[in-house]
Amino acid sequence: MLGPAAALRVLSERNNCVTSSAFIEFERGVLSEICFIFGGERILRRNVCYFRPLLKTPQCSPPGPKSSWTPHSDPRAGSGLVITTPNADGNQQKSPSSESRYGLDPSLLPSAAKVMADDRAEWEGKVFVSEPFGSPPPLATTSCIMEDRGSASPRAMRSTTYCFPQDGPTALRARLPLAALVTPLARQNPLEVRFEKRLPVVMENACVSGCRWCGAAMCPAMSWQDCGERFRCPFCDKLTEVPRQLYQPTTEVDGSRPDWEQRPELHMGSYEVLHALKNEAAVLLLAIDVSTAALRSGYLEFVTQQLHTLLDSLHRDVHVGLLTYDNRIQLYDLSRSRPHMLVMAQRSEELQLPVREGLVLPLRDCRDSVASVLQHIPQLSPECDDSAGIPMELPVKAALAILRTLACPGKLLVFHSAPFIEMESPSAGIFGASKPKSIFKPPEEAVSLAEACVRQGCGIHLFVLSPQDVGGAWPGHVPYLTGGALYVYKHLQGDLDRERFCQKLRRIVEADVGYKAELSLFVSKGMRVLGCYGLIVPKMSPSQIAMATLDWQTTVAVEFMHDASALDKMRGVAIQAVLEYSTERGERRSRVHTLMLRSSDHLQETFCQYQAQTLLAFYCKKMYCAVLERPLQDLREALQWELTEALASYRRHGCSASAWASSGQLVLPRGLRALPVYLNSLRKSDVLLPGLRTSVHRRLRLRCQVLGLDTAACATHFYPTLMPLPLSLAGNVTKVEEEGALPCSAASLRPGGIFLLHAPNALLLWVGACVPACTLAELFNVRCLMSLPSGETKLPLLDNPLSIAVRSLVDALDSEVLCLRQLLLVKQGDAGEELLQHYLVEDKSPNGGASYADFLYHLHVASVRLLH
Repeated sequence: MLGPAAALRVLSERNNCVTSSAFIEFERGVLSEICFIFGGERILRRNVCYFRPLLKTPQCSPPGPKSSWTPHSDPRAGSGLVITTPNADGNQQKSPSSESRYGLDPSLLPSAAKVMADDRAEWEGKVFVSEPFGSPPPLATTSCIMEDRGSASPRAMRSTTYCFPQDGPTALRARLPLAALVTPLARQNPLEVRFEKRLPVVMENACVSGCRWCGAAMCPAMSWQDCGERFRCPFCDKLTEVPRQLYQPTTEVDGSRPDWEQRPELHMGSYEVLHALKNEAAVLLLAIDVSTAALRSGYLEFVTQQLHTLLDSLHRDVHVGLLTYDNRIQLYDLSRSRPHMLVMAQRSEELQLPVREGLVLPLRDCRDSVASVLQHIPQLSPECDDSAGIPMELPVKAALAILRTLACPGKLLVFHSAPFIEMESPSAGIFGASKPKSIFKPPEEAVSLAEACVRQGCGIHLFVLSPQDVGGAWPGHVPYLTGGALYVYKHLQGDLDRERFCQKLRRIVEADVGYKAELSLFVSKGMRVLGCYGLIVPKMSPSQIAMATLDWQTTVAVEFMHDASALDKMRGVAIQAVLEYSTERGERRSRVHTLMLRSSDHLQETFCQYQAQTLLAFYCKKMYCAVLERPLQDLREALQWELTEALASYRRHGCSASAWASSGQLVLPRGLRALPVYLNSLRKSDVLLPGLRTSVHRRLRLRCQVLGLDTAACATHFYPTLMPLPLSLAGNVTKVEEEGALPCSAASLRPGGIFLLHAPNALLLWVGACVPACTLAELFNVRCLMSLPSGETKLPLLDNPLSIAVRSLVDALDSEVLCLRQLLLVKQGDAGEELLQHYLVEDKSPNGGASYADFLYHLHVASVRLLH
């Protein structure tokens, strides 16, 4: 078995070319494949750009600064290479982590930033028509208008490939997953709302019902039989009769009903059904810790003041309930002019409420009572010894008891300050166990509690207000499994922390979410659902998912596999997701998304229809769910090996250039140009490859946060957007465009510039050491870099075009994410650059992950070994 260096020497000798450089070129709209090669002459053949090895090439670099191989700038000298040296004026930020161990120039590799920029240039602001058996949509990171013409919008459902293999053996040869990313409550683009492309809503009694055998909803994939009296379901291949009152005869020309344009369920891929049955309205429950630690922390007065301000400013009517807790539960009867406190000292599994009336009331009827209770809470005195801690499940069980009594779903906000009593951990007895236990696996008691919340439709948002860590217990399992989240505030004294707390609190209360949801998944006969991955409580059937609450970004990944029978090439593949949920007002709705794809017996068509961002989101969710059972090293190796096999399989079965491409070339499909850098970033993420300074609690929280992201946010998380900011703007310019995104590497940073790095959980502003003083004055109101403090900051409100434009850009980026992020300022050369290195994913990571160039080299070597 040859090592990497030896294998590279063999390839060099075989191709008579040097190995110190690489060159890739891809021309949009002309080429369907690209070839990664190790030097040579440019040739264009069969719509593929590749290089022929040269017999005479330089074998060493001249003395002087480190050099890199680049193509000759003269188009007439197509067979020559020249050596260029870096600029000597120090305009480029140098970092050892940006350099390749094998001499590959990262600037000449396929660029994910360029792939996204090219896609934006083609589709930004334009209309993409989503129709059955259509072409792959624009990337998830591109903002465009989606028009539904019989197939679901890519915002709601994306497939890893838009052409499925016709049978199982062909799919196995592809070595890439067949899956879909489902975002049931995906929000629409503002441009779509402006052009009145809203999701249609139909009444249940006026909607043509779906299949009575498998339960699938009506969609354009249903085929009409017997002049419209029956339809054949593509998911179970059975016939269902149409009710007489909804019958319409089909035409002889195309077999469609005359009313198909008036019925969204017959001609649209996505629509919503409003059911006649109405449930109880959702409840907002507030649980406040009044233990000794909470009373001494000094946070209670601030929290109760913010709650009172928020509730007093709400314009919509909500049902509200209050409870406080230490070692006991205190409920409040809000129906009286002077609220009464009801103390529950029992600690049994099923809490019995002493009363039912007055615990939850419409806000309009109890504003004075709520204000009185909130004003009284900071004045309480500790009455019991709770120094040992408080079990996290205590306020959750009390809230569940209230919701069960009222038979309604709800949203629980818990404000906690005391230490947590750790639940029984699955890692107990780790050294004596035959199988290693994962730190990510939640305790069985937490899973049971989350299942109870899911059955009731109770989403939990936990605010931890403590200057110290919560100890060995991590309380985030139950909140994240119920559609909520964990928010930790260690220093709630500063203005920035308090402002972020208030904004987050308001955003949670005002968020439009679905309660007590059931997601049903269907796929064409001949395929089946293999698994479902996301922030969900697993059930026996992977095609049925229950969720307590979900919002517009909640996304699950669904994996499919072939059965024994082959697919019908004419009918293709249909995938349907039906979400039944309750709104805040108690309306019961069903949202239907149906995606119709092609199928083919040619593997090349399948490869060319894959999309890298969707594959990244799928692999992320699958791997982050697999950490509960499998060792991290196995997952990293499996991810790399699966990608290597896929590239070798494309070279062997799906590449049109396989007959003439040399072994020194790594051939990539057009849609997978960015996949290596994406999966390398996933492999070396803190969840799969922890660093020495990465705490367990941070990894647990990061895993849950990423599992809930949609495709666009997932792509931005693993490949953050790095954009340069202008140093000055004209007086009539008040907007900074996001078109100039750079490769996510330290080599993109310049000492004379300011760069903004945007990720779903981070927002960093890097300031070079040579930024002009006038720019610092216009943006930060300081005259020199030494006067600019590092760390969390807020841009001052200055009346100049540059300040207005940058602040508008930051606000626009914040509106795209759910969490409220800190704006961290990092100056060149200070200690904060270590944090920035975690997000420069093309470079070597601080936790030991390989750079993009080195990872791509190893993929090439491994794929060549498989081919030979």
